[in-house]
Amino acid sequence: MVKPRNWHSLPEYQALRALMQAGTTAAAARQLGLSQSAVSRSIGSLEARLGKMLFERDAGRLRPTQEAVRLNMRLDPLFESLDRIDGPAEAVQETLRLVAPPSYAHRYIVSLIASFLRGNPGFFINLEVTTSDLVTLGVLENRFDLAVTGVEQSRAGIKLIPFRVSPAVCVMRPEHPLATRDTLTPSDLHEQDLIALTYRHGRRGQLDRLLHQVRAEPRIVAEVSTSFAAADMAREGLGLAVINPFPVYMYRSPELAFVPFESPMRYRGHFVVSDQRPVPRIARAFMRHLRLNTPPDPFSDRN
Repeated sequence: MVKPRNWHSLPEYQALRALMQAGTTAAAARQLGLSQSAVSRSIGSLEARLGKMLFERDAGRLRPTQEAVRLNMRLDPLFESLDRIDGPAEAVQETLRLVAPPSYAHRYIVSLIASFLRGNPGFFINLEVTTSDLVTLGVLENRFDLAVTGVEQSRAGIKLIPFRVSPAVCVMRPEHPLATRDTLTPSDLHEQDLIALTYRHGRRGQLDRLLHQVRAEPRIVAEVSTSFAAADMAREGLGLAVINPFPVYMYRSPELAFVPFESPMRYRGHFVVSDQRPVPRIARAFMRHLRLNTPPDPFSDRN
């Protein structure tokens, strides 16, 4: 027996997307130019047809269920196709609200924003640089569409999309006594001048535990808040630093020695998006651009 083909209703799908973006039936109705009752009927009809609940009421707002999120993602190609068919009467500039911490933003992301905008003249990017602690919060509060970060902060309301992974390395001037080693271990840092990350970084505590396990006691000569600052101090000859090589290697490899650090320390770069709202087309395009145009290096790999 042939399984009957499911029928589709574009107004129902439009109501779903508008309600996910707006959060209330009143706001969704204004967005679509319909009445609240029309939006509610469309959602109710879609739920009945699918046999699944798509929204839950939460403090006066309608919170999409995972079923709604998954359905909405599957609808992205449909609405992109409709946009291409209709075509705007005049060019409409799309804006990406992007946020990243300094180690990612100032060199790596800025250079890729430039190439992205040259290839997409109808796009516009608003970049904010802030601490890693605030990056995820900004996406959660709908102040940004996309974040790029090296800090894994999993929490309800956001989705982490891995895109880069790398092991820890030691960086130092090429003439440093340890610069010619193939690898370094925590024991090798005993009595070495060390530029350390501040204690607000989880990696500082992880490194301290590794050193304590082998009774290695380096001399802490400075504490910094970013891997780039640590690498730049190492370049000035203050000592060595244990850092994430991505994306520092791209900009400091001619001036510093990068030696693999044997340890369980692994760094992962993530895109951060909301799991409660559709991911804008421009955000998906920018993620693809970063994946395709990030220069290769000997330490980090695509994830």
